[in-house]
Amino acid sequence: MGSYWSTVNAYRCEDFARYMTEISHRYSRVAEYLENEVGFKKWSRCHYPGLRYNITTTNMVESLNSMLVNARDFPYVALLDVIQEKMSKWWNDRRIVAMAITAPLTPSRESEFRPRFAQSNGWHTLQLNPVTYHVKGGELEGVVDIFNKTCTCKEFDIDKLPCVHAIAATHHAQVSVYSLVSPYYTKESYVLAYGETIYPVGSQSQWDVPNKVATRVVLPREVKERKRGRPKTSRFPSVGEFRKRKNRCGKCGAYGHYKKKCNSQTGSTEGNQPTDVPV
Repeated sequence: MGSYWSTVNAYRCEDFARYMTEISHRYSRVAEYLENEVGFKKWSRCHYPGLRYNITTTNMVESLNSMLVNARDFPYVALLDVIQEKMSKWWNDRRIVAMAITAPLTPSRESEFRPRFAQSNGWHTLQLNPVTYHVKGGELEGVVDIFNKTCTCKEFDIDKLPCVHAIAATHHAQVSVYSLVSPYYTKESYVLAYGETIYPVGSQSQWDVPNKVATRVVLPREVKERKRGRPKTSRFPSVGEFRKRKNRCGKCGAYGHYKKKCNSQTGSTEGNQPTDVPV
């Protein structure tokens, strides 16, 4: 698993190829699946064609699904009220946090940025031309272009946040390192992102509905014969996804403990169920 995440997060294609070779030697079928069926562009940081910054997942919908797990069975209007109330709270909370920031960057980027200053101290920097610098230090040397905001280590290129090589180059060039940071990481962008207020819709009697909408006849959807039993409420899991199940005691039949730790004197004799089972 460590090799997989190293492959995912690799900034340079050379490092990616080395980690991918390790996976191929250990799990050849997995490597073939990732390369031929999934494709590198969908999961590899260095092969992604767009600007991904430091985001390595696109499955943010699952976060909203977990937030609405109890409300998704509500009528449509009630469900929208829940979404509006949650979004209003999120926007207000983040606006308060953004307004309280005193540093030039957002807290997460500032905490990532600060240690790089100390790491860049003492690194050897050679100016190649007015905007290009050769920086030696650490395990990997880099060639930094402070005009185009690039470095051969590729961290600067992908994350849009100066790497250690770029910070060392700014010391030599006597320019502000914050001038090389993407504007999306600044406090100003953080404040603007949550600057608007999400207001409630209000009661239905106060809605301003156009006449062409109010007079439209909406037919009910076609009702199909429902299968017997309780309707399914949980979503279907993805291929290969594991869902954790609680341990079931083989003595009393209760969940949450094993037979050896059971304090019950009597109970069923059913066997334990596995904790992680592919569904």
